[in-house]
Amino acid sequence: MKLKIYSDGGARGNPGPAATGVVIKDKDDKIVAEFGEYLGNQTNNFAEYTAFIQALKKAKTLGATEVESFVDSQLLEKQIKREWKIKEPTLQKLFIEAWNAMQEFKKVEIKHIRREYNKEADAWVNKTLDQQ
Repeated sequence: MKLKIYSDGGARGNPGPAATGVVIKDKDDKIVAEFGEYLGNQTNNFAEYTAFIQALKKAKTLGATEVESFVDSQLLEKQIKREWKIKEPTLQKLFIEAWNAMQEFKKVEIKHIRREYNKEADAWVNKTLDQQ
């Protein structure tokens, strides 16, 4: 089964109060899961990676064997595709966690999209931050 995962992370200030947003859809674009999580004081990039990892883990629990991932973070996309180096130690650890989570699937595609096409996941980030 293939699922589409939309993930976003953000921090108000960088670092600052941070949260994730995840929306998972089936092949018919029906939402099968959506959530956000408050992360405390973190960077934008930490939040982006964490959201991607959360989305992968949730997709796995929903029975996905393939995922098509949509992110609005070019840094995340380029680092996951191993096109850009990861110099920051915290992001190196998160990359390993993400890479290991990706190995649970037959296929993982990651695509960079513009922020306006990731509004649902972004809404979860803001909703989660507003609740703090």
